[in-house]
Amino acid sequence: MKNYFAHCVDVEELYENMVSPVCEKYELTYMEFTVLMFLANNPQYDTATQIVRYRHLAKSHVSVSIRSLQERGLILGEHKGGNHRTIHLSVAGKATDIIAAGRAAQNKFCEIVFAGFSKKEMEKLQQFTEQVNRNIKEYTNS
Repeated sequence: MKNYFAHCVDVEELYENMVSPVCEKYELTYMEFTVLMFLANNPQYDTATQIVRYRHLAKSHVSVSIRSLQERGLILGEHKGGNHRTIHLSVAGKATDIIAAGRAAQNKFCEIVFAGFSKKEMEKLQQFTEQVNRNIKEYTNS
């Protein structure tokens, strides 16, 4: 089982290597890229709190990245309804090329990681991953 956790680190390292050319080209930090791509890929989660919750990132890192992305005009923030405490974020049109390059890097990453897997194996992997996540949530919520 130790190998499983070592592989998790390897997966994260590969992902960072795959997206780093995009970060360099568009002068983004890895955290800015992460926040921008999360918003692009998950528009239903559009607040800083949701980014922190679903990506398990530090509030301070998310806050700094959001501020930087807003200053560069890559994301927009607005208040919705009568709630003036929560800012809802969205990707600005100016980020279109970055998002396209980011998605291409993410797709290439998936091609590399899942090369040689059959559809049935992919389904089993999904089931195993979901079980691991359920086990973790059950333990941390008890």
